[in-house]
Amino acid sequence: MTTKPSLPDLLHAAVTAVGGTERPGQVTMAEAVAEAVDDNAHLLVQAGTGTGKSLGYLVPALAHGERVVVATATLALQRQLVERDLPRTVDALHPLLRRRPEFAMLKGRSNYMCLHRLHEGVPQEEEEGLFDPFESATPTSKLGKDLLRLRDWSSDTETGDRDDLTPGVSDRAWSQVSVTSRECLGASKCAYGAECFAEAARERAKLADVVVTNHALLAIDAIEGAPVLPSHEVLIVDEAHELVSRVTGVATGELTPGQVNRAVRRAAKLVNEKAADALQTAAETFERLMELALPGRLEEIPEDLGYALMSLRDASRTVISAIGGTRDKSVQDEDAVRKQALAAVENVHAVAERIVEGSEYDVVWYERHDRFGASLRVAPLSVSGLLREKLFSERSVVLTSATLKLGGDFNGVGASLGLAPEGTGGDDVPQWKGIDVGSPFDYPKQGILYVARHLSQPGREGSRTDMLDELAELVEAAGGRTLGLFSSMRAAQGAAEAMRGRLDMPILLQGEETLGELIRAFATDARTCLFGTLSLWQGVDVPGANCQLVVMDRVPFPRPDDPLMSARQKAVEEAGGNGFMAVAATHAALLMAQGAGRLVRASGDRGVVAVLDPRLATARYGSFLRASMPDFWYTTDRNQARRSLAAIDAAAKAVEATEAAEA
Repeated sequence: MTTKPSLPDLLHAAVTAVGGTERPGQVTMAEAVAEAVDDNAHLLVQAGTGTGKSLGYLVPALAHGERVVVATATLALQRQLVERDLPRTVDALHPLLRRRPEFAMLKGRSNYMCLHRLHEGVPQEEEEGLFDPFESATPTSKLGKDLLRLRDWSSDTETGDRDDLTPGVSDRAWSQVSVTSRECLGASKCAYGAECFAEAARERAKLADVVVTNHALLAIDAIEGAPVLPSHEVLIVDEAHELVSRVTGVATGELTPGQVNRAVRRAAKLVNEKAADALQTAAETFERLMELALPGRLEEIPEDLGYALMSLRDASRTVISAIGGTRDKSVQDEDAVRKQALAAVENVHAVAERIVEGSEYDVVWYERHDRFGASLRVAPLSVSGLLREKLFSERSVVLTSATLKLGGDFNGVGASLGLAPEGTGGDDVPQWKGIDVGSPFDYPKQGILYVARHLSQPGREGSRTDMLDELAELVEAAGGRTLGLFSSMRAAQGAAEAMRGRLDMPILLQGEETLGELIRAFATDARTCLFGTLSLWQGVDVPGANCQLVVMDRVPFPRPDDPLMSARQKAVEEAGGNGFMAVAATHAALLMAQGAGRLVRASGDRGVVAVLDPRLATARYGSFLRASMPDFWYTTDRNQARRSLAAIDAAAKAVEATEAAEA
């Protein structure tokens, strides 16, 4: 009998194949994952930057031999897995495992080009029949150019996956050539079903041993009850700190006047006048109310809104049954027109009904957007029950991220995922274990956490001139090399403007270029600084001397007027817990841990994380936030921070000068 290859041998082969170095944390992680998968148990793994965590879970998962789904939050990681880590790992393990595991990528339907839309055009509300975007878009306009490029690409691409198209196209252009799963005719009814990209991706996934997907599709699979993912024994959630917000996003319903009017226009031609008029009237009433809507949570649904939603619900239900019962030969490509209309009206019906029924587990609020006007939104107060029920039954789940331990333990993140505190649990409560495999970096030697304790506290509004003075001094001392992470876009813009006026170095600002362009420019020139918001924190990877100062302007608590966060906080308090710590402080801790994680990306990196908010040093919750960040050497001494930055800058310049001389 041949002996099974040992896990350390397999890991060694894989690490060598991707050109990495073995890390003790990676071995610990691989062993823990193998054990969880064998025992059909659940595991939370915190693996710091540089651990090589993708191999830490891929190797034991491939060795186990059952089908595995890997769900990630960012495109960058999906790409890295499918284009780099998986092909090399499979090649390396093949001689040892004596089989070659297959892998595939699967996303939601609207990520793939729809050939029916491309060739037949988009069902149009205004005119009878179809509208051909290619004929009406002038070839010189941006939209026209995008569409012509998409048409050419359709015959070259093997996947039809939007993310394989470089450079990308606008959302507007993409929406002309893609459909949501609700609008899709279904492969058997569609003239292009046999060559459909989305269907081909599903078929590949059914045959694969490893399916790579994103958190959103995982959420849709769990919530909607119609399985999209093939059945699997093991689920690995990478970037797991993002999962709750992605699942919340998928479980959030929205109604806007524009969307309701679109549904009315799409359905009007397909149903009798009476049904169409009733929906039109309900839409007009809804629109009038929305013009007066003030942003904020609706603890009770006001009477007039309740009536408007009931009429929308009832009128759309009538339209849905009427669409099903009529045929109209004069409508070109009737099935597609009907399907698109049905999708639009069903969505209005579902959201209106959900808000009218008013579950105590839902939060309802108005939002106002400068460009798009008002929207009415409904989201679950918590997704923990949903996750506990849908995610942790019938498979082994491994969740991993560089930031899962907040304030020193896993229980905060565990609770948001529907898990009882570690080590407790009965029959219907999933059992789990948390391990922190550390990081290969020597944080106290490689980095400093500097808190500007002498600054004034950031107020709700108002200028922070002392903060801007401090920022200018630090950036100057660092010789540029700064990633500025701000709590709002307004703060990032204000700081960029102020620094452009004071400092003689390039300041890049999020939104002025695509993210990819900004990161490239930042990584190539040491004197350049890049300012952006929280959303920029995730996934920015600039190892080396060009990022030696990471600045955060303030502790990133959720805005006090954020309806969902404040409702969650209140619910924790009503249940006898500490709402501020469970919701606001946990939210801030996660973002600060992610932000601080941008500094040290390789074993030679040195630098300073500067937090320009004295509360991190003085407030009671400060120690909880600091315990969630890498354990850098800690100081509140501004001269110490400046001296260190100047020394790191001088050392980097010396290296740059030597390299230039040798070149």
